[in-house]
Amino acid sequence: MSLWEYANPVKFLRLSEKVLPTLWVASIACVCTGLVWGFFFTPDDFRQGSTVKIIYIHVPSALMAINAWFMMLIASLIWLVRRHHVSALAAKGAAPVGMIMTVIALVTGAIWGQPMWGTWWAWDPRLTSFLILFLFYLGYMALWAAIEDPDSAADLTSVLCLVGSVFAVLSRYAVNFWNQGLHQGTSIPVATGERTVSDVFFVPLLIAMVGFGLLFVTLVLYRTGTEIRLRRARALMAREGQS
Repeated sequence: MSLWEYANPVKFLRLSEKVLPTLWVASIACVCTGLVWGFFFTPDDFRQGSTVKIIYIHVPSALMAINAWFMMLIASLIWLVRRHHVSALAAKGAAPVGMIMTVIALVTGAIWGQPMWGTWWAWDPRLTSFLILFLFYLGYMALWAAIEDPDSAADLTSVLCLVGSVFAVLSRYAVNFWNQGLHQGTSIPVATGERTVSDVFFVPLLIAMVGFGLLFVTLVLYRTGTEIRLRRARALMAREGQS
């Protein structure tokens, strides 16, 4: 079985219809478990107090906001190279989900930053690049809405996605490039495998991260299926209008 089989809209819809019920249950269960465990069954931090518990929303949402753009980048590259419509529609479907994750991360970051830094916002390298990434999300969605021809819209939004990937990378690694920023380093560095979060906070955080990841996959599959059906409906309406 080849992964490219699911570039066929019919096979993609069949697969998504099979896995979506399980994904909905798993994602909601993980998100609720992680958040309830983190907010109600973990102690206050000795420095940050109860404010630290916003980590269970801020970190997973920020992670998914960045990874959503990388997923859109891969889907856009597949469209540009292989012209699979499902990949273009998957990128289109992922954009609103990634945008909402970005908003959640920005808002929770401001709430977390105010007691920690004494300000709601600072033009920190990571915060600034994250804000620009949010604007790219808005621009990407606006470009899809502004162009009537779906193939032309897919081409132009794919190019925009390539450009915006610079800020997705900066959002992830800005603290490594610029040491003078206020934002703390990554709590769980992937390269070294080390982490600065103790087990009592890490386990529910990991569950929340898994939950947000599953929720993202679930929403993207659901929205991609919706986009495929809308595309079919528009094609049928166009044929009826010509007849």
